[in-house]
Amino acid sequence: MLPASILAKKRDGQELSEAEIQFLIQGFVGRSVADYQMTAFAMAVFFRGMTAAETAALTLAMLDSGDRLPRASRGNSRSDKPRVDKHSTGGLGDKVSLILAPLLACHDVVVPMVSGRGLGLTGGTLDKLESIPGFKFQLDDDRRDRQLDSIGCFIIGASDRISPADRQLYALRDVTATVESVPLITASILSKKLAASLDHLVMDVKVGSAAFMKNRQQATELANSLVQTGAKAGLPTTALLTDMDQPLGMAVGNAVEVNETLQCLEGSGPQAVNELTVLLCAHALVDCERYQNLTQACDALWQSLHSGAAKERFFQMVAAQGGSLCGPLPLAPATDVFAQEGGFVESIDCERLGRCVVEMGGGRRKADDSIDPTVGLEVLVRIGDKIDRNQPLIKIYNKKNPANLVNELRNAIKLFSDAVNPRPLIIDTIVHEPEKVPQ
Repeated sequence: MLPASILAKKRDGQELSEAEIQFLIQGFVGRSVADYQMTAFAMAVFFRGMTAAETAALTLAMLDSGDRLPRASRGNSRSDKPRVDKHSTGGLGDKVSLILAPLLACHDVVVPMVSGRGLGLTGGTLDKLESIPGFKFQLDDDRRDRQLDSIGCFIIGASDRISPADRQLYALRDVTATVESVPLITASILSKKLAASLDHLVMDVKVGSAAFMKNRQQATELANSLVQTGAKAGLPTTALLTDMDQPLGMAVGNAVEVNETLQCLEGSGPQAVNELTVLLCAHALVDCERYQNLTQACDALWQSLHSGAAKERFFQMVAAQGGSLCGPLPLAPATDVFAQEGGFVESIDCERLGRCVVEMGGGRRKADDSIDPTVGLEVLVRIGDKIDRNQPLIKIYNKKNPANLVNELRNAIKLFSDAVNPRPLIIDTIVHEPEKVPQ
């Protein structure tokens, strides 16, 4: 079997076998398949696509290139509980993971969450948690087991041994403009989630100006691919398509999003954040048969928020991972951006908001950039809101003089004279279907 013949086959639009895909990925990680050959493969996939069987084979080959998080083997009760998690395709102000992990852990499941850092406009879960003094992302196997046993959740960073093929392939995709290939995105996401030895996965596929997928058609294609590939790989997956034409909640940044997380864990905070978190959790709990339907699951989840149980579980997780958190984190000095006229919020330029946060030091242009956790924004309005002249639109947290940002941020909020309909948060739901057994 030669890489050149496999690549030629893919370029001609022929379907690759599982063995051929395994050969390419194993050779790539082992360095017998050169970078230029994998670049050619990525470009062939970008232009020719992949069948569902090919995508599943690529996902499993990338999974097999590295380690998996072991399930607890010490005979404890938690090892037999369903392992569930969620993944988001990224967006502005998305702090759902921080709420979801402890909230799910209140409901007889365990959440071994492996997360990443942010780059560009999308904030990373690890960056948000890193604003908590002392929080540690790397835990050894025994400590992970003990934390799942005692608390029911952890949030850690991926090690170099989790799907190394994805890490190597992504670097090539990034410089060859093949990042937006749906099969390659699917394999990248699911190879890492499968490595966490999950039983069920819920996906939050963002749609809109601040999302990777800008329109519903693109997002639906990705969601279907994730759900179908998850099923073929033995990981039942449900996907929600959700709006990202405005920030999720109010807070955009790192410490400011942790502070909003604490509000949400009390059942307060922005409605959109809690609504989405509860619905994602409800799908996960119904999928693993902890509740019979979404209504029962949602009722129980809201009770865990309002009772303080989820917040207590969050503080336990933070303390177990070395973090010191007693209340809201300190933020940079605040400055308000006021409306110069009245009207209705027609649109919010999320890319402009994200660029301003990066400019303040709250995000990265390059992977090795440092982050100031104290800077960020609070977006005080939503699409459809009625705005009066001189009403605050945005609160800026910045250590430097924010005068140069005020006009930029004011212009990110577009007003219209007539009433504007609010945007729905949940656009669609794609539920996994069991594989049909041939008669």
